[in-house]
Amino acid sequence: MSALTQLYEEINRCQRCPLSKTRTRAVPGNGPEDAEVMFVGEAPGWHEDQQGKPFVGPAGKYLNQLLNSIDLDRDKVYITNIIKSRPAGNRDPLPAEITACHPWLVRQIELIKPKMLVTLGRYSMALFFPGKTIGRIHGQEQWRDGVIYFPMYHPAAALHQQGLRPTIEADMLKIPRLLAEAKGVPEAREEPPQKQLNMF
Repeated sequence: MSALTQLYEEINRCQRCPLSKTRTRAVPGNGPEDAEVMFVGEAPGWHEDQQGKPFVGPAGKYLNQLLNSIDLDRDKVYITNIIKSRPAGNRDPLPAEITACHPWLVRQIELIKPKMLVTLGRYSMALFFPGKTIGRIHGQEQWRDGVIYFPMYHPAAALHQQGLRPTIEADMLKIPRLLAEAKGVPEAREEPPQKQLNMF
């Protein structure tokens, strides 16, 4: 059994917070243990709670399109959330829930050892960029110990505010260059040409 599979089993048994009593399934994460890019969202929604996998609902569909726009295969990235169980009614995660789940996220990062960690949404961003606001720092990378931390709006934001789509898509286009830099691969500074995304 791999270390990641063992971690998933521990998360599935977790009862550190009341969400363990209301969830259908825990949603540990998805992706290869050697992924170079790690996406960290906020919390599972209804679709994720049903399937036990992150980003499989409408926001996940849009994330897939964003990944396709930079020719990044979803099967080669790691995707998780800061909390592993769905909050009732898809409400925002509570501080106590984030705290209870935080050790799981720390262990995931230790196991994956990503070259780039992309935060999706303000709650995920707040864990790695405390005291900052997503409107001011989205799309601005920060290097720490050889890892790039890159804050983005959550894909679901584009489902509610169409005006954010160009911003989210422009930020996504920065990822290939940054990842190449993290890997020490010489690459042009320009972002790739933008592909038209169709959310529906």
